[in-house]
Formats: sequence, C-alpha cells, structure tokens
Amino acid sequence: MLSLFGFATLAALVVGHVLLAGVMTRFFRLRLETTWGWILYTAVLTPIALLGSTLLFTGVFGVGTGVDLGSPAAVVAVLVFLPVVLGAAIDYLYMPPPDEYELPDTQ
Repeated sequence: MLSLFGFATLAALVVGHVLLAGVMTRFFRLRLETTWGWILYTAVLTPIALLGSTLLFTGVFGVGTGVDLGSPAAVVAVLVFLPVVLGAAIDYLYMPPPDEYELPDTQ
C-alpha cells in the first residue's frame, strides 16, 4: 500500500512539474522581446526550478517513497526533463501565440 501511495504522489509531482514548466514557458514567451530569449530561459531556468522542486519534495517531504525508478538519471529524466518538454510543447502547440495579447506599457 505504501508504494501505491508513493506512486500516486510521484505522479502528482510529475503533473505539477508539467504545469509549472508550462506556466514558466508562457511567462517567458509573453515577457521576453527577443526571438531566442524565451527558448534559452526555458531551457536553462525551468530545469533549475524543477530540479530544486524535485530535491525539496523527494528529499524533505518524501514524495514517491517506495517507488524505485532505478537510477538518479531516471529520476531526473522523469521529474525534470519530461515535464520541461511536455510543458513547453503544451504551451507552444496548444496556447494562442503571445502576439494576440496586449500588454500594458511600462515606464
């Protein structure tokens, strides 16, 4: 029963990471004026945030206790890189382009 709870919490963490990666990608796409800026920020800052969240939730809070993914590389792949790719793909493919939004002028 413990591993079932661990699997459910691990799956919830993956879904939360996909949501966070999508929101961060959207924020970078809306705020950055350069062509490659949002891509670089998404590729660098989003994995750092997700890695910190992974260390916090799996280490301190014990999310995913009882689930063995095999190696630390598999943990990073499932909890960091997969959510970054899915979050960016969801934002880029299924959300309206940032050009459709009017942002207020800042001074």
